[in-house]
Formats: sequence, C-alpha cells, structure tokens
Amino acid sequence: MQTVFDRNVDPDLIARALGSAVFGSMWLDIPRPDYPALPGELTTDLLVVGGGYAGLWTALHAKERNPQARVTLIEAERVGWAASGRNGGFVEASITHGAQNGKSRWPTEFEQLEKLGLANLDGMQADIAKYGMQVDWERSGMLAVATEPHQVEWLREGAEVGEGRFLDQAAVRAEVASPTYLAGLVAAETCAIVHPARLVCELARACTEAGVQIFEHTPALAVQREGRSVQVTTRAGVITADQVVLATNVFPSLLKRNRLHTVPVYDYVLATEPLTAEQLDRIGWQSRQGIGDSANQFHYYRLSADNRIVWGGYDAVYHYGRRVDSMYEDRPETYRKLAAHFFITFPQLEDVRFSHRWAGAIDTNTRFCAHWGLAGRGRIAYVNGFTGLGVGAARFAADVCLDLLDGHPTERTELEMVNRKPLPFPPEPVASIGIQATRWSLNQADHNAGKRNVFLRTLDRLGLGFDS
Repeated sequence: MQTVFDRNVDPDLIARALGSAVFGSMWLDIPRPDYPALPGELTTDLLVVGGGYAGLWTALHAKERNPQARVTLIEAERVGWAASGRNGGFVEASITHGAQNGKSRWPTEFEQLEKLGLANLDGMQADIAKYGMQVDWERSGMLAVATEPHQVEWLREGAEVGEGRFLDQAAVRAEVASPTYLAGLVAAETCAIVHPARLVCELARACTEAGVQIFEHTPALAVQREGRSVQVTTRAGVITADQVVLATNVFPSLLKRNRLHTVPVYDYVLATEPLTAEQLDRIGWQSRQGIGDSANQFHYYRLSADNRIVWGGYDAVYHYGRRVDSMYEDRPETYRKLAAHFFITFPQLEDVRFSHRWAGAIDTNTRFCAHWGLAGRGRIAYVNGFTGLGVGAARFAADVCLDLLDGHPTERTELEMVNRKPLPFPPEPVASIGIQATRWSLNQADHNAGKRNVFLRTLDRLGLGFDS
C-alpha cells in the first residue's frame, strides 16, 4: 500500500525550494551571549555538566532552593548549541512521550504523571513570566492530524479517552487547509510553542542573574568520587563539588553504567522564508497551534513568530557505532524528502522557498522518555533519554535530579517512572541491526494500515521500542 507521502512531487520544484536554504539552525541566528572558558581549578557546591535545557533548569532551580549555594555550570561548546538550539520548539505537557506510551508502561500511575506534566507546563509558563523571559511563548495547543484512513479511528479513540476534541475532515481543514487531512484531534491546553534558542539564552541570563557561574568551551573529561566530594576533570583543571548533575543527554555519559541506555538518532528540519499574509491566508492556520501527523514516521510543524513554517521529522536516522558527529547533519536525500512532503501537505504554497535546513541528534532510549539515576554514593545525579520531547520535560527532569540529590522522598522521586530504568540497547553490531530492523518495520506498518508485524509485536511484549 502507498501512503499519501509516496506521491510524486516535481523534482524541479524541490530543487528551487531548497536552492537557497542555508545550512544551520534558524533559531541560532540571533545574538547570543558569550561565557568564558574555565580558567583553572574550582570548588563549588553544585556542578552541572551540560548547557542545554536540563542543565540550565537544574542550575536555576538549585539557586531558587538555596540562594547561598555556589552553583557552577560547564558546557563543552556553547550554551544551547546542540538539541536545545535545534528542536522544533514544541513544549508538551507530557513527560511520558505521549499518552499511549505512558499508559502502556506505567498504567497505575499514569493519571499522576499526566497531572505532574501539566503542572510542569504551567510552572514553566510561570517561570518565564517571573524572570521576564522574551521567548515567543504561545500556549497554542496541539493538533494531531490523520493523513491515512486507519488513523482516523486512532484519533477518535483518543478523543473518547479525553486526549482532546475530535475534528472530522471538514472541521480539521477549516482549522488548517491541507488536502491530506482526514481528521484531527485538538488538545488546547497541553502544548505551547516557543523560540528554542531564545529560551536557552534567557535561561542562561536568569541563571547568571541568580549567581550561577557559567563556563563555555569547558568539556568534562572524567568524573569520580573522592571522599565526600566529587571531582570532575576538565582541560583547565579539576572542579571539586559536593554534588554533580550530569545533563549531557545525547553525548556519551561520563558514567560507564549509563552509556548503553541511549543511542543518538538524527532528526532533520526545514524552515521556510516568512510567509506573506496572502500565503498564510491560503492555508488558514489562524490558531497557530502546533501540528503533528499520526504515522509512526511522523512530521511535526509549527509557525514561528515571523510566520515561517518550521517543518521536521519523518526520517530518524541512526548511524553505526552510537557516534554523535556533525558529518551526519547535512543529508541531502532527507531534505529533499522533507521538501516533497511539505508540498504534498500544502500544494497551495508552491511559491514558498526554504531559508534554512539543519539537523541534530536526539537521545533515544528504549522507553522513549527520560530516565534518571544516582552514582557516587548519592552525590552524582544524571538524566538522559528525552527522545525528542525534552523542551518541556527537561524542566521536570531537573527538579527530579535536585530531589534525588537532596535525598528526601518527594512525589517525584517515589514514581516508578523515576525509579525504574529502561532496558539498555545491546552493543554493536546487534544495536544497529535491531534499530534498522525496527525502522524498516515501522515503515512497513505505515504502509499496511498501521498493522504491526511480528518483530514489532515482540518488541512491544519485551518493553523495547524505537520511535521516529
């Protein structure tokens, strides 16, 4: 069976649309602050390793909990240069990578996880207001769309269990005019959109104003416990800390025990030039909600503040050996595929051109959402595995890390989700064989009315998985 995205698109149209696209994240084309490199050895109360969302929220909330504490953050490159500056800017309430994933893995505490996720989203909105962060925040909601007949029933079932309001074909096309839409499911309160890189910069500003020391171009090379402290080795010298949070996400963990729990999967994104009022009028989209389609290989897209369409997803590419390498980012065949799918979705916009193309690595684990742990006799906390939904969940993850280091039980630390780790990925070459077989099977399911083959059903029973 063919899907709607298997339709042919004029290759000349794709070439014209991509012809002037700059390689690099659109979001990072803003003035960004520079922070110094670590000058030498340092002693601190809390050291945070990693200058993305998880690390910055950890540092900021640590200062809120104890304003007198010495809090230091180090980043190997520049703050927000990796996933936090390259994502689609969707801030989801879900901390379980969606309702279906949460219900299947933690059925007895799913309702509690949903409440905590919504409270986290509300708390993030409150923090943004409290610190005066200029981040293009819009509580726009999320629209899931069906582009194949079998997906319509999935959305109808979602509406029946309270995941949103069902829209038939006429209603969903009245929201956004795409000939590919067969139905929709709108959730008005559970998603916001944001400028990802502005959020990073504003978090860093709030941190420094609260007294956090930030050092860029300071990679952490090793971590070890020494008596009642932890030592982190850098090129400039050793940082001695009472406690450490490792928020390195997709990059190899400093802890060997955690290295097999995640794999890097590359995600690809296009951004259009700003749409004129007339171009935007052709497709409607007046409510500015985020949109995602419902296949295993799905697209996500949204409008920026200046009315660019940010269009990503579908291809999720794993490279043998778990390497994170910039050589994987400029992948012409994927950008051409994304452009074709864009014009299938919005044929009214054939005069629109793409201004940017970029990619980044997602930290994926076998349960699709964050996992935590402690090391160094309770002095080192870590979090990984956001699997592409970390913009909102990173804030929740930061609070969990701080709770774990405090050592006192909280509602968060008592969760089975926090206390149970995902199954690790096997070493190579088994990991690569399994991941590629899973991707092939997911593609087959999309082309077979969503029916999962024996391989996928076996993974479901084992609690393993792989998500695009």
